[in-house]
Amino acid sequence: MEGEPISARKRASREATEWSILLHDDSDNADLRRRFDTWRAANPLHAEAWSATERASGLAAEALPAFAHEWPAQAERLPDTLPAKRSARRPAWFVPAVSFALAAAAAFVAAPVVLLRLQADHIADTAEVRTIPLEDGSEVTLGPASAIAVAYQAAERRVKLLEGEAFFAVKPDPLRPFRVEARAVEASVLGTSFDVRLDEGAVTVAVAEGKVRVTGAATPELLGAGQTVRVDRAGLGTRGSEPPEMVSAWRHGQLYLQNRALGEAVDDLRRYFPGSIVIADLGLAGRPTTGVFNLGDPEEALRGMAQAHGATVRRVTPWLLIVSRL
Repeated sequence: MEGEPISARKRASREATEWSILLHDDSDNADLRRRFDTWRAANPLHAEAWSATERASGLAAEALPAFAHEWPAQAERLPDTLPAKRSARRPAWFVPAVSFALAAAAAFVAAPVVLLRLQADHIADTAEVRTIPLEDGSEVTLGPASAIAVAYQAAERRVKLLEGEAFFAVKPDPLRPFRVEARAVEASVLGTSFDVRLDEGAVTVAVAEGKVRVTGAATPELLGAGQTVRVDRAGLGTRGSEPPEMVSAWRHGQLYLQNRALGEAVDDLRRYFPGSIVIADLGLAGRPTTGVFNLGDPEEALRGMAQAHGATVRRVTPWLLIVSRL
C-alpha cells in the first residue's frame, strides 16, 4: 500500500514472518489459527504482507525438492539447542522456508525504502550513527536506520524525520524557530537539545536541555529537561520522564528502557542487528522491560531482555534470532 509509512510496512512484514513460523511449527492449533485470521483481517497491509510471505513459501516448496539432499546436512550443523534440530514436529524444510519468508519480508519493504532515499537528505544505515552539521551551526545525530529531510527558510528552520530516531542540538536563533516534524507531530524550539523517535505506533519526544513545545497531541505540551511525551496515532499524548543524561543514550552505545514493552524494545534493537529478530511467542511482546543494554552487542542485549522475562534467544542462522519462552 503506497501511502503507508515504511515503519508500518516493516512491522506488517515482520509479523507475517512471525505468523509463518508459528503456523508451520504448530499447524494443528485451532486457537492460533483464529488469532492469525483476526490479525490478517485487521488491516489490508497485513493481508498484503501475508500474501508476499505465502508466495515465498510457494517458491520454497518448489525449490526445496531440488536441494532436499543438502538440508539434512545443514540442519546437522545447527547447535543442538535449536528447535529446528531438536523438535520432532518441525519438518526438515523449516530453516530454508523461514529464509524464504525473510526474503519476502525484505522484498515487501524494498520499494518504499527506495522512495525514502529519494525523499531524504541524510540517511543512516543499519547499526550506523551519523552526526550531521546543519548550515546554521546546529547538529543532528541520526540513529541507525533513520532518515531526515531538511528545509531551511528565511523565517524558520524545518527538519522532517522520515524514519527512525534523531537527536537535535539546536543553535539558538530567536528569529528562526527550529521545527521537527514527525508524522502529525511537531516539536518547536528556539535553541535546545532533544530527541525525536518515530515508531510505527507513536512519536516520542524527549528533552535533554531547554524547553520544547510539542503539538499534534490532543493538548499541546511544553516539555522541560528530563520530560518526555509519547503521541500515538490518535493524537493522545502520554507524559513521562527520564534522567536528562539518558536522553539519546543510544548516541553512547546504550539502550535505556523504562517500562517499555518488549516488542517496542526489540524494534529499537532491530536497527542495530544486520538481520531479523522474531518474537515467536506473541505473549512476550507486551511485557514491560526496564534496564540499560549494550548496543555494541545487540544479540547479547536481546538475550538480557529475554532472560528478564524467562525467555530465551535462539540463533537459527547468522541473520535470524528467535525469541521464545524457555
